[in-house]
Order: sequence, then C-alpha cells, then structure tokens
Amino acid sequence: EVQLVESGGGLVQTGGSLRLTCAASGLPFDGYGIGWFRQAPGKEREGVSCLSSTNTTWYAGSVKGRFRISSANAKNMVYLQMNGLKPEDTAVYYCASAAIVAVTTVSCDFYGSKYWGKGTLVTVAS
Repeated sequence: EVQLVESGGGLVQTGGSLRLTCAASGLPFDGYGIGWFRQAPGKEREGVSCLSSTNTTWYAGSVKGRFRISSANAKNMVYLQMNGLKPEDTAVYYCASAAIVAVTTVSCDFYGSKYWGKGTLVTVAS
C-alpha cells in the first residue's frame, strides 16, 4: 500500500519556522522524486519544492531562499524546512510522488501515476 503521510504543520507567527515531514512508503518506483505542494483557501494548488531521485532541487520563486527540501533514508523521509514564514504561506501542504518526477532548477513536472498525501495545515499568523 502506498502511503505518503505529512506531519509538522501548525500555527506559527510571522517570521517563524516549521519543518514539515513526509513519510513515504510502498511507492512502486525504484528511485523516486518527491514534491511539496500547497493549497491556500480559495486558491489552486501550487508547487512549492521538488527533490528528484538524483537530488536535484526546485523551488517556487515565492519560497526560494526561505524553504529547503531534504531527505533521509533513501527518500523514505522528505523534509521541508520553512523559515521566514509569511501569512501568505498559510495553506494545506501536501507531499506527492509520481512514476516520473522531472526536476530541474527551474521546473518540476510529474508524469504517470501520481500519489498524494492527505496534507498538513500550516497557519502563519500576522
């Protein structure tokens, strides 16, 4: 069974930090990439950061320099360190994977079968 489970969300003040964790198991791929996405109330889901199977990273412009993606245990655990949080970072954050996660420093695209976690809520108070 494929499981992507996010944790680490919560309420934080502007300028604060949180570290999100994505625990991945059962993915039917050898060497997979992981992406973090978020969806704010009333807005479409957007990509935040991706990590390829070869450790190439991509960041959305709005988070570059503030967020950092990393992994442990052959990407069974993927982290999103979020610093300098702003109210506009408030959203439900999801991790996801796919058969192909194509990551360059300027793009992140998912192809084939996709898997999503249920999300963790991050609220940044002003």
